[in-house]
Amino acid sequence: MSRRSTNGPDRLDDGDTIARYKSRLIQEVDLSDLAALAPAARREHLERVVQAILRRDRVVFSIDEQASIIRRVVDEAVGLGVLEPLLADESITEIMVNGPADIFVERSGRLERAPARFLNDEHLYQVIDRIVSKVNRRVDESSPMVDARLPTGERVNVIVPPLSLSGPVVTIRRFPRSYHLDELAAMGSLDSATVALLAAFVRARLNIIVSGGTGSGKTTLLNALSAFVPDQQRIITIEDAAELSLRQNHVISLESRPPNAEGRGEVTIRSLVRNSLRMRPDRIIVGEVRGGETLDMLQAMSTGHEGSLATVHANSALDAITRLETLASMSDLGIPFEALRDQINSAIDLIVHLARFADGSRRIEEISVLSSRGREVYELADVLRYEQEPVGGDRVVHGRWRASPVPDNLARRLAIAGEVVPAAFAPAGRWDGEAWARDAGRVG
Repeated sequence: MSRRSTNGPDRLDDGDTIARYKSRLIQEVDLSDLAALAPAARREHLERVVQAILRRDRVVFSIDEQASIIRRVVDEAVGLGVLEPLLADESITEIMVNGPADIFVERSGRLERAPARFLNDEHLYQVIDRIVSKVNRRVDESSPMVDARLPTGERVNVIVPPLSLSGPVVTIRRFPRSYHLDELAAMGSLDSATVALLAAFVRARLNIIVSGGTGSGKTTLLNALSAFVPDQQRIITIEDAAELSLRQNHVISLESRPPNAEGRGEVTIRSLVRNSLRMRPDRIIVGEVRGGETLDMLQAMSTGHEGSLATVHANSALDAITRLETLASMSDLGIPFEALRDQINSAIDLIVHLARFADGSRRIEEISVLSSRGREVYELADVLRYEQEPVGGDRVVHGRWRASPVPDNLARRLAIAGEVVPAAFAPAGRWDGEAWARDAGRVG
């Protein structure tokens, strides 16, 4: 019986060893014959075959080492190789492959280097081809960029030379878990009074834009807000890659489609927004506006589809408004900026802006009501603002939310809809205290 040497050719972390057993596995089974099996059953069958190969070789491994080498061989044969353990780690929200030797992951909003690595560019390209072939795409010098999605929902972006000077680069964003607003409050993303206020805004059919930078949690918050849409309403969601997970009974999910390898067959977000208007929606939820579809979304919000929601990339609530104006101008209608300002002022009720802070935490940084009308210059009234304290020695971000009264016009709309205004946001002046209770009938 041969015995494995820790310094010999059968070292567990030796890529050649994994490649050799992968080759023998492929020789012993026809992977195409396993296509009809469910993924779990296919993996179980292949693991048994690799275990039999190791037993025939009479190579001694500990139980943990044998399990590891079996898993790695099967990952290389039918999975994504060294990326599989990272995808299985639920604490990882993003995986960034910067060439074969550099793999980084994001945990709790912070980047860290992963110990895994590919053997070389060819090894990495094999995994890339396995990803993009499932969406009928290819990656090469003539088509060096592609967006794809894994069967489990993760979004994948690939860019290769000559556009990338760092070798093949792969970015995998984890499909976000569905959270309720109360869960986000428990995580420190907002407080309980803001939970009640946002729920009232959604139920009262206010048009809401969620803004923030990349990775600030826009889609997560959008999904949480959508939970307060009444179950009897017909909801249409429109996304580049379907991430929203709504629990209502009447939800229609639409997803855009990129062009194929020949450059044909593209279906844009804008065409889906336009088509959704013919589908009798009560609410339209757009995962992200980033082009001419912004104008169609604004028109839908102001023409009978109140209570719609969307997200936009921006650095502040005011920046979100000006960015919406810029994006809406990208349509082919050539509408003057004054008319676009009128559209935005009439369509948008409030902006919920998210931020990712230095310690990786994500919070609502501000909630602002759009108080301007018609073609007036944009004017925002703060309802909530997070005031950050100086970062201390623990490098953890601390601060507090400062609430302001809800403007009278929004307070009236909430009251008409039968919604409670949380006490922290109760309007001041003549709407305060007993006058508010008598006139509007609702104060929480």
